[in-house]
Amino acid sequence: MVIPYTVIKNTMIQEKRLPLLKRTVLRKYVDSKRGYFLCKRILDVLFATAIIITILSWLLPVLALLIKLTSKGPVFFLQKRTGRGGRSFTCYKLRTLVHNPLAHTKRLEISEEPITPLGRFLRQSNLDELPQFFNVLAGNMSIVGPRPHMHADCNAFAELIPGYKFRNLVKPGITGLAQVKGYHGKIMSRECIYKRFEWDARYVKSASMRLDIYIIYGTARKLVLFLLGKKPENQQSVPVAMGSNRQPVHQLVDESATLKKKTLKPVTVNR
Repeated sequence: MVIPYTVIKNTMIQEKRLPLLKRTVLRKYVDSKRGYFLCKRILDVLFATAIIITILSWLLPVLALLIKLTSKGPVFFLQKRTGRGGRSFTCYKLRTLVHNPLAHTKRLEISEEPITPLGRFLRQSNLDELPQFFNVLAGNMSIVGPRPHMHADCNAFAELIPGYKFRNLVKPGITGLAQVKGYHGKIMSRECIYKRFEWDARYVKSASMRLDIYIIYGTARKLVLFLLGKKPENQQSVPVAMGSNRQPVHQLVDESATLKKKTLKPVTVNR
């Protein structure tokens, strides 16, 4: 399968250029949503505080005890991830693997992952992400947004897909549009990378409170169905704000017809 990919030259964003994006069309687009981002931050703080007080205050100690009883090593897994604007932050997770001091710099293949029995359940239920509500409270993450990558992965994916760091224009989230659409867990192929970026780019382009509520509802629904042992049905269509006609990914970052376009070599995906 060959995926043609066309992007605007001006939007091939590198981390070192992100602080200067106020001069670009993309930065102006993000700045036009100041009201939305302010409301989003207020709701992030309120929601994260409520979750920490009502759920994590008793659930985290229970999970921490189970992790300690079933495997050696720390309870929490701390890893440097890429945040908004390419800034680095420490992302919190419950440890699901056998302790690996190099895990923050090296991504293991699925066959190499020494996952613990409890860790498998935590991953499938996404409960290992619960400590990230503290990241939300600290301002490093949001409830909804593209999932944060470790720096090595972010740079590798950016080499494969020009304009990939467009997704770094917003804060990373505990859950995102790509996850609701079924792209969660380990990346298995180039096509998977492309599809995740496509949904992440659509989120950045159409970010709104309505879309955030849709994603939170979809995530909560999947968690409840998993805990009940039921298979989630096909996800409903994205809200009208996203548009019914699916545009090529490059159009998601094209806010001005006056900018010069550049056609890149197609990416070949082995199926």
